[in-house]
Amino acid sequence: MKNTKKNISIEKLHPFENHPYKVQDNEEMEALAESIKEHGIVSPVIVRPLENTTDEYEIISGHRRVMASQKAGITEVPALVVSLDRDAAAIVLVDSNLHREHILPSEKAFAYKLKAEALAHKGYRTDLTSVQVAPRLATEQIAEDAGTSKDTIKRYIRLTNLIPEILQYVDDGRISFTPAVELSYLNEQEQYDLLEQMELNDCTPSLSQACRFKKMSQEQGLTPKVIAAVMNEEKANQ
Repeated sequence: MKNTKKNISIEKLHPFENHPYKVQDNEEMEALAESIKEHGIVSPVIVRPLENTTDEYEIISGHRRVMASQKAGITEVPALVVSLDRDAAAIVLVDSNLHREHILPSEKAFAYKLKAEALAHKGYRTDLTSVQVAPRLATEQIAEDAGTSKDTIKRYIRLTNLIPEILQYVDDGRISFTPAVELSYLNEQEQYDLLEQMELNDCTPSLSQACRFKKMSQEQGLTPKVIAAVMNEEKANQ
């Protein structure tokens, strides 16, 4: 099947399952909707045929444009239909969005994880979980594509182990990247106990405290009492 350009009804378009980028109905979306209403969609969205359907498509690139078109009252959008399996489509989806000016830490985290899983299915070795053995690590390939280090990629992917509430603190800039990585090693219950203390005292753990939490979690486990005691210590940044 060759790549084809065609107009597709918005009703036939479906978001990419578990795609990592947030499509928010905010001022930027309003501005994009107004622009599309006035000038139309300049760059076609990229879609692929949805498996087990006759005329349905999954969006690879263009989730924001599709939502803005809906807000503008447009019922059809220009699209480039490409013949890609889900793993290849996931890689394109991740790479086509990483150039954006504003990308949240959580978006990068889940984008890198999605790409790592797709590469693992294609035979790349992953050092995140023992999936397959191949000459190259998935994280090495992602790092090369993103122009960063393999360790940075692995640290971003660690953030996907945070509970949503703490990850939101990271997106909001209330917890920095490095302490957040350390906190990602806490189990789910420990993270919720920590969240309770954060909300109760309106504070966040420093890097030093986050490192201590990680060490205690791995050695003897964290109790709410211990978390409260550490969080109530004086910190230079609070």
